[in-house]
Amino acid sequence: MYRERATEPLLAARTGPGTGTEAPEAGARTGPGTGTEAPEAGARTGPGTGTRTVPGAEPEPGAESGERGGYTGGFGRWDRLAGVRNRPQRPFTEPGSLYFPPELHPVALHPLVTAGGPEQVEWLLLRRLHDYLDFTTQLETLAVIPVVTAISRGRSGLRLPEAMRADAFKIVTDEAWHAQVSYDFGQQVARATGVPAERPDGGGPPAFTERLDVIRDRLPHEIRGVEALLFAIVSETLISGILAEIPRDERLPGSLREHVRDHAEDEGRHHVYFRAVLRHLWAALTPAERGAVGPQVPAAIQAFLAPDLARAAEDLRTLGLPERNVEQVLAESWPGEKVAADMAGSARSLVRYFGEAGALDDPATRDSFENAGLLCSDA
Repeated sequence: MYRERATEPLLAARTGPGTGTEAPEAGARTGPGTGTEAPEAGARTGPGTGTRTVPGAEPEPGAESGERGGYTGGFGRWDRLAGVRNRPQRPFTEPGSLYFPPELHPVALHPLVTAGGPEQVEWLLLRRLHDYLDFTTQLETLAVIPVVTAISRGRSGLRLPEAMRADAFKIVTDEAWHAQVSYDFGQQVARATGVPAERPDGGGPPAFTERLDVIRDRLPHEIRGVEALLFAIVSETLISGILAEIPRDERLPGSLREHVRDHAEDEGRHHVYFRAVLRHLWAALTPAERGAVGPQVPAAIQAFLAPDLARAAEDLRTLGLPERNVEQVLAESWPGEKVAADMAGSARSLVRYFGEAGALDDPATRDSFENAGLLCSDA
């Protein structure tokens, strides 16, 4: 079993015509030139907000120059800029009454919730902060680190420049640090407030894991594994508005704002990197494979952005709301049309990246994006 793990690529790979000077990975896919270009400086997205700028997230000088087939990377100053190298764990020292922007957790603003008094709202937003910190830890350890580890070991199934493999090691280090400090910060918040970080039932697996299983089951057996690459690309280039909003929100504890700002600054570099991975991935797939994978992209976006209604419902029941009110609060806080519109706004840049890679040239893929409400009139 361990021998197989050490040698199998993440994506079942096939070879094709040589397309560059870099050495291919073992069993790697090849494709036409897949050079990349820099995104908007520090661009980030969040539900209902369109493109956001993450505080302090700026691409490296010369990063992703856009020359076809070339990769110049964004990690030349990693030793001086990375959070794990330069910013220690932020101690939580400022308990207050607001722990998460209520605008980003609309159930906290619903009249049936606010009627219970400010203590209920405070608890609900504290619970949401714990969920966010746990989501970060789970996302990094379950979805991102395994993919960048495979890339760093030459086992992604893609033919990538050596510099991308080297930078993948740095991302593994970054993401492990993000998982660690998010877990530690949550434990500090729990000790300071008396509200446990863990849910009574342990919380169970995050919602995105079940959603990814559904995507995997829809794919042909021979390309299963691509959903992991796809979701890593989505999650690293489609970071929620939390990273943009919390550092600016002066209502929140300063240590929380600094904690999220540290994370956001690292993610600016990861955005550039995974935009490059997307171009390499799409060029390596055959037309038939693109036709199978492309229609699943909207589901991957939804897997990352869709609200976790099950956990929100659990919190509302804990507050004592009867089931009929729980359903009402959820429906009125996240109406379907608004959720779809928020996702479209958040995904605008990522949809453009898939268009640039040629994904939307496939009619079934374009239909899937359109049916999900992800296409603007100029897409």
